[in-house]
Amino acid sequence: MNKKLTIIFLLFLLTACSNQLLADKKAEETKNNILMVLAPLDFRDVEYFTPKKIFEDAGFTVTTASIQSGTARGADGGEAKIDLTVSQADPENFVAVVFVGGPGMQIISGDESLQALAIKFFKTDKLTAAICVAPAILAEAGLLTGIEATSHPDVKQILADNGAKFLDEPVVGGAKIITADGPEASAEFGRQIIDRLIK
Repeated sequence: MNKKLTIIFLLFLLTACSNQLLADKKAEETKNNILMVLAPLDFRDVEYFTPKKIFEDAGFTVTTASIQSGTARGADGGEAKIDLTVSQADPENFVAVVFVGGPGMQIISGDESLQALAIKFFKTDKLTAAICVAPAILAEAGLLTGIEATSHPDVKQILADNGAKFLDEPVVGGAKIITADGPEASAEFGRQIIDRLIK
């Protein structure tokens, strides 16, 4: 009987150790994974490719999402493979979400799935960032109420209407939210996200 109990106990320990190793591996993968969200058509190329390179150069992995699968096409001709749809994205698998702007994002910024994703990241204490017109997604999700933020002038009123404290600056960073005003701020936007993640 004792021998059987010992074997059962050893099997239990092996299973527990195996489960812990899998959990540790997942945690390791998660801590270096950033989700970037694009419009499927006419995302702003520099707002995607410039921060993406900064993230990857800093040792992070980038996963790209959109409201539909396939290949996203930028307003300036760039292409990005969509790794998963917005509805498939789980904040537990990422350290941050970054919403990219552009004419296409302005068209779909009212999409409830984008707002729901922003809320999920914010509520799980993950860094939530947006550039150009994409801060409108955060504003309409109710995440910028009483928060200092910036955006492209085209959506400044949306931020104001949703209670944001608008600042006319290239990049505005808070504890859990970083916003930027457009293409020229892309590099600084990327750097500030990395600075926040490696603190």
